[in-house]
Amino acid sequence: MAREKTVKPPKVKKTRWYHQVWQAYQMTRRNDPAVTWYVLGAFVGIIAVGLVIGLLTGHPYYALFVSLPFALLAAMFILARRAETAAYTQIEGQPGASRAALGTIRRGWTFAEEPVAVDPRTQDLVFRGVGRAGVVLVGEGPAPRVAKLLEAERKRTARVLSGVPITLIQAGNGEGQVPLRKLPRAVTRLKPTLTKQETGEVLKRLTALGAARLPLPKGIDPMRARPDRKGMRGR
Repeated sequence: MAREKTVKPPKVKKTRWYHQVWQAYQMTRRNDPAVTWYVLGAFVGIIAVGLVIGLLTGHPYYALFVSLPFALLAAMFILARRAETAAYTQIEGQPGASRAALGTIRRGWTFAEEPVAVDPRTQDLVFRGVGRAGVVLVGEGPAPRVAKLLEAERKRTARVLSGVPITLIQAGNGEGQVPLRKLPRAVTRLKPTLTKQETGEVLKRLTALGAARLPLPKGIDPMRARPDRKGMRGR
């Protein structure tokens, strides 16, 4: 009997860091056409400064060689910042945009994927996070309207957690609200008051409390609009 040939599965092409940089650049250029000139300006500007210093010191090639990595670093930094701004611009106004922004917090905070409060008529949302600073409730919607939703959720949470700090934050561009790109920093700058063990207990209680019964409104998934920071760093 002839042996059956085993078909090997096709190899999955590994995504390299430069592929991620290129994808981030393409995404940024769609929302920010001037990004090309900013990146090139930073790269060429530092190379030019290095070359001038090299000519003045009598070592132009050495100065050019030294300035090259600094020029690349500056270009990547400019691209990363513009990509971050473009990503926030792309998701701003979409339901769940604040949750997408909060997802950039790498450690210290745990945020539920689903909102804990939803107004089905206006689509105002409240997301809840738990960290060593206690509980933070982040609301999306016009200031006067979402304030009532936040306060209702604060009272609901306070009935389960006695003595745990509860911070209310409104995400948006209105008066007294925190812009989307500044939201992660506003949360991480909250002063820690709980131990890690206490934070774990709070998280268990709130997990049992559950999230809102209504899912996120249908539309663009803002979680997919974030730039890959590892790719931007060249890792």
